Amino acid sequence: MILSRATPLLISIALLANLCTTVAGKKLTRVKPVQTYKNKDDLNIIVNSVGPFNNPVEKYRFYSLPFCHVHDNTDGFKLDNKRNKGAIPHKQRLGEHLAGDHRESSPYAVQFKENIENRVLCKVKLDQAQLKQFKDSIMNSYYFEMYVHDLAMWGYVGDIVDEDLMGETGAAKTYLFPHHHFKFGVNKDKVVTATISTDVSKKVDITNVNEPKEVEFTYSVEFHEETLQWKDRLTQYSESRFVPSTFEIHWLSIINSFVLVLLLTAFLAVILMRVLKNDFSKYMELDEESMEEEESGWKLIHGDVFRFPAKSCLFCASVGTGTQLLVANFFILLLALTGMISMTRRGSILASTVVIYCLTSVIGGYVSTNLYLQMNGKAWARCVLLTGVLFPLPVVTVFSWANSIAILHGSTSALPFGVIFTMAALYIFICAPLTLVGGVLAKNFGSKDMKAPTRTTRVAREIPTEVPWYKGRVPQMFIAGFLPFSAIYIELHYIFASMWGHQVYTLFGILFFAFILLVIVTSSITVSLLYFQLSREDHRWWWISFANGGMIGFFIYAYSFYFYFHRSGMNGLLQTSFYFGYMGIISFATFLMLGSAGFRLSLVFVKYIYGSIKCE
Repeated sequence: MILSRATPLLISIALLANLCTTVAGKKLTRVKPVQTYKNKDDLNIIVNSVGPFNNPVEKYRFYSLPFCHVHDNTDGFKLDNKRNKGAIPHKQRLGEHLAGDHRESSPYAVQFKENIENRVLCKVKLDQAQLKQFKDSIMNSYYFEMYVHDLAMWGYVGDIVDEDLMGETGAAKTYLFPHHHFKFGVNKDKVVTATISTDVSKKVDITNVNEPKEVEFTYSVEFHEETLQWKDRLTQYSESRFVPSTFEIHWLSIINSFVLVLLLTAFLAVILMRVLKNDFSKYMELDEESMEEEESGWKLIHGDVFRFPAKSCLFCASVGTGTQLLVANFFILLLALTGMISMTRRGSILASTVVIYCLTSVIGGYVSTNLYLQMNGKAWARCVLLTGVLFPLPVVTVFSWANSIAILHGSTSALPFGVIFTMAALYIFICAPLTLVGGVLAKNFGSKDMKAPTRTTRVAREIPTEVPWYKGRVPQMFIAGFLPFSAIYIELHYIFASMWGHQVYTLFGILFFAFILLVIVTSSITVSLLYFQLSREDHRWWWISFANGGMIGFFIYAYSFYFYFHRSGMNGLLQTSFYFGYMGIISFATFLMLGSAGFRLSLVFVKYIYGSIKCE
């Protein structure tokens, strides 16, 4: 009954959000990627954006540069005012908006399997301001992006010849590329490959922008037969000459890294089990009279180890949010691996992440509230509220700053009001209620017993302060982050280059395997460090085990600085704001996610070792 009542509300929200995303004027309906063609059927070329090659986030409308809006009447071609007109917006999905797309029609007249040797698109006289626009874009290495269905095509606006390392010199020439050559691969009645190239022989010198210049924009089209299947059409981008060739198959390097880390983890596990076995044997052999004299190490703090941590509400909210992110990330990778999330759809991962995070909010609310009640917490509603804002609040803060910068720059990376409204509606009507539902379920049906195997004393035991430096908190936190980071370092490079570059990431099998191994390695290292902490009679393990598990988040953020300054050419306020802002969010999510995983296994470990011995 609740679902039946909520359905009309959700439909109304979706309709209103769709209405808000529609600007004044008619939008063109998208063409389905699986569309089949007959000879001489119209093949629509969609223009998307232009921007600096080194700054993938810094995108602007394709027609922010003075490209042709309308196809000229030329010999052998009859103008269609409806079909051969550019700058008409296309309808976009949520994921495409999140990816910063701004798709519009183009005036190119292309028909299926009809080759064009050379055709004039338009002949225009560029004034000083327009020439300066083109020249500035070429100086900043602008590239353009076009689409045929879901097949992306890239090309440079122009080029600079005889340029030195410091920039343009007196002898340097700036050239505009007015001719585009489209090459389409066809498998029966479907388009499976699409590339665009420029004809250097037809370049136009626009070095001098003080005088107007007449430029003739032309294009040519070539169709050829392909054996590539439609389902494998994205494989062409791994061999594209436009994309830097750094995405070679890296199975061997990944496997090598994983094997080394697995061996190290197994080595630590074997040592830990042998030490625990000796501890159990020693404690079991002691009789009751000599127990007080012989008791030492981790058994000595059995009366304090289940003393609940300070700021338990924040701790439980962190564990609940981390568990939610862990489950959401698992499902996203699993759906991507099985093909249920289409990798051919622009922004599908982003849109799926938003939806799955909202749907898994019930898990975050349940886990945090259940743990809070087990710690004898009374203000469970406050715990639910904190769980609901712990991750979204930093996201909104970063988004507000980055989106404001994008608006000031006039970039298409700025989300329109309709999309912002949709995101807010998803949080208000789905995420927040599900978090509350999870909290209510935990309060009414969850177990409120921690099931601690030992009783907690009234007075906390004093913690030894004189410990070797290598057993201190900082060295152990460094180890806790460094070892898991070494397991994913190689794969992390490819993920960064895909997220902040121009490559389509398709190796989700490796990524899923890396994610599972990362959780195992992180949890194992956290438990190993926890044993050493308890052995030195330090019972404050709750927050420390969580921090040790999530320490890799700090390493990832530190690596983002290295990647920015040494592995990329990114620059500018807009790109920098997006990069470091959202990398901070990703690192924070990793901290919560793996911190909760490390804590959960640590809690099982503590209950196991203290439940295996007799404690008075």
